[in-house]
Amino acid sequence: MEASFMSDATSQTVYFYNRHPISCEIILAKLRASRGHLDGLRPEELFPHDQDHYGGLAATDELARGAQVSNGSRVADFCAGLGGTVRYLAHKYGADVTGIELTPARVSGAQELTRRVGLHGTARIVEGNVMDVPLPDASMDAVVSQEAFCHVPDVKRAVAEAFRILRADGRLAFTDWIANQPLTAADAQLMWEGMAIQPLRSIPEYGSLVESVGLRVVSTKDLTEEWGPILKERLAMYQMLREEARQAGTPMGHDAFHKSYIRFVDLINERKMGGVRIVATKLPRD
Repeated sequence: MEASFMSDATSQTVYFYNRHPISCEIILAKLRASRGHLDGLRPEELFPHDQDHYGGLAATDELARGAQVSNGSRVADFCAGLGGTVRYLAHKYGADVTGIELTPARVSGAQELTRRVGLHGTARIVEGNVMDVPLPDASMDAVVSQEAFCHVPDVKRAVAEAFRILRADGRLAFTDWIANQPLTAADAQLMWEGMAIQPLRSIPEYGSLVESVGLRVVSTKDLTEEWGPILKERLAMYQMLREEARQAGTPMGHDAFHKSYIRFVDLINERKMGGVRIVATKLPRD
């Protein structure tokens, strides 16, 4: 039964991201329209388009500080999507970054964007599942993730994988959705059908989960207030992208996504849902 649930959850996540309105094709179409061609693309030209997380580059910088990313750091990005964070950390910080991404279409899109900006030596995106990461033990200085564990069927297993691949004193830094109060059955079902969202937890429950695998929480920040205006802007952006995607003949998101996103924005502004940033460290063995 557990295997069947995992398979269904994985299929739902892949289905969602295969139809996500932000895609490699849309990004390249925007750049072609603004530049006239795609020759000689620079990493910073992608950044206004490929940062598919809340708060943009400033949010990634906060994670990088929490994870203590610096020149030469070995970093894994769990649920890397189109690789925006992977490329940014490699370009700005000089890190060596491996993104783990479940959805084949996102992997190929991420690889294409990375190749076009010449970062494929230090920024790579591989197909994989964050519940069974294809990286060796103690091989990473940091693991990051942004608003993605909410799609993972077994978050504890994913966090345990982060613990496994981190070196001693390495850090996990991530942002994710939380439930400030239990969702109604109707809202939970809407989040699942529209955005492949698994059952959510509160901030204290998240901290306990992280520490249960052996990590020690260094800092926790409630992002709910920050996310309110950001998500209103993103809803407007998605509505615009949906029309652009329709015109370009590329995935434009399905109706359930748009319906659930509208409700998600309402729930954030009602503080029934929210966000959190957690930083944790792997303590050295005695």
